[in-house]
Amino acid sequence: MNTPRTLGTPLSPTATKVMLLGSGELGKEVIIALQRLGVEVIAVDRYPNAPGHQVAHRAHVINMTDGAALAALIEQEKPDLVVPEIEAIATDKLAELEAAGKITCIPTARAAQLTMNREGIRRLAAETLGLATSPYRFASSLEELQAGAAAVGFPCVVKPVMSSSGKGQSKVDSAADVNAAWDYAAAGSRVDSGRVIVEGFIDFDYEITLLTVRSLGADGKVVTQFCDPIGHVQVQGDYVESWQPCRMDPVALERARDIAAKVTGDLGGLGLFGVELFVKNDMVWFSEVSPRPHDTGMVTMATQVQSEFELHAKAILGLPVNVALKAPGASAVIYGQHEAAGIAFEGVADALRVPNSDIRLFGKPESFARRRMGVALATADDVETARVNAKEAASRVKPVIVK
Repeated sequence: MNTPRTLGTPLSPTATKVMLLGSGELGKEVIIALQRLGVEVIAVDRYPNAPGHQVAHRAHVINMTDGAALAALIEQEKPDLVVPEIEAIATDKLAELEAAGKITCIPTARAAQLTMNREGIRRLAAETLGLATSPYRFASSLEELQAGAAAVGFPCVVKPVMSSSGKGQSKVDSAADVNAAWDYAAAGSRVDSGRVIVEGFIDFDYEITLLTVRSLGADGKVVTQFCDPIGHVQVQGDYVESWQPCRMDPVALERARDIAAKVTGDLGGLGLFGVELFVKNDMVWFSEVSPRPHDTGMVTMATQVQSEFELHAKAILGLPVNVALKAPGASAVIYGQHEAAGIAFEGVADALRVPNSDIRLFGKPESFARRRMGVALATADDVETARVNAKEAASRVKPVIVK
């Protein structure tokens, strides 16, 4: 039987120590949630002064795809839990350390391995679990991609098997576009594996993220719970707005929960998973899963009694969770709009004058035109009003270069 962790005092011999691998805006919120429970947090990222570095007890900068460097840091810090927050990690090394009994990886090292690689998770969902997915092929060369695209049909979508936030993803409308898609996928891969997935289009009505939490019940057994579904809009594979709850046909919701339970049950462990699904009427198709808080789930900072970050923090520590909705709401992304370091933000006060709105600025040290630098949140009596207000609040925040 599993038991909740006894929580110690940070920076003392009794400390409960958690190491986050990846310390972006999502990791930052997980760190804050953990620190509210007296957990000592070590934030790791590939660049200095990442958002999570700014709030952690200690920060490290390493190449997390370097297995030797990762193992050395884990040996140095000796965390109670290792929590991957991004995909670009030496997951084979995590699996090796877990098998040797040297780490507890959240949710499991196998889950980190499978979800880092789109090939692993797609084959698990479609071929092992028998879940409905879009038609797909994998390719390790331009010639294989050309054949795969022809097999699934046009239009189709090409993605690196290892990437995040839509990087390297492109829509291919005809055979003439395949070469450019191959080059773009190679440029966008987080780990250059030289391999891509090509997916056929599904005629879906909308996409959702179903946040699924595996936590311990009072009897010590794992309980699976679901947050209300989150609707979202993506542009070039990157989330730009989300809202909760997303209205769904009751049969579709039941099917979505069944798919999410099967996938997360197979991956195992404790924590929050972001399960992405395509929906048309009462039909549901599996798309992807992240074994950690999801970017579309930032809306839960406004909508839920416990945000996705609090849910993750509590679940991985073996504590009870509350997935209840507090109010309908929405989120909208604030982009950097500039290529510069140390930008500033005007209009925050104007943004906060939008009814029931809030703003989160992530503190990223460097801005890019399409880099997510913040998010606007809004609640309302209905989702439609919340979406309008979130987008209005986001539009009032003006990134500027200070001379």
